[in-house]
Amino acid sequence: MDLGLKIKLPAKIENLRRFIDFVSDYAKQNQFSDERIKEIELATEEALVNISKYAYPNDIGDIELRCQMQDNNILVIEIIDNGIPFDMNSVSEPDLNSSILNRNVGGLGIHLIKKMVDKINYKREKDKNHLIFLFYK
Repeated sequence: MDLGLKIKLPAKIENLRRFIDFVSDYAKQNQFSDERIKEIELATEEALVNISKYAYPNDIGDIELRCQMQDNNILVIEIIDNGIPFDMNSVSEPDLNSSILNRNVGGLGIHLIKKMVDKINYKREKDKNHLIFLFYK
């Protein structure tokens, strides 16, 4: 596994573009296809928006994002924050068959992430959330 790169910025929507450019550039440098890069960007953006909106209800915290290649064909993206504990793996799948009027609000972004990311891991360590995405080439 390479040593990777990391970026740390305040968890604000205004920093979203910098995070996404960072992830996108890293994926391009490691020869991911354009289609796969779009999925990487979209899944990462959705997770970052959720953290920016919900992880820090009373103040602004930071997000650290790490990119690393594993075995030359797996992009590992680790998103670290010290906000409210949240494991997206614990969220049940939304009911996509019922009428939109009868559905619960929320959950579609997480559903989208789960469809694009090959593997999602979560751990809470030393008061920090570690959300780990694995994307295969």
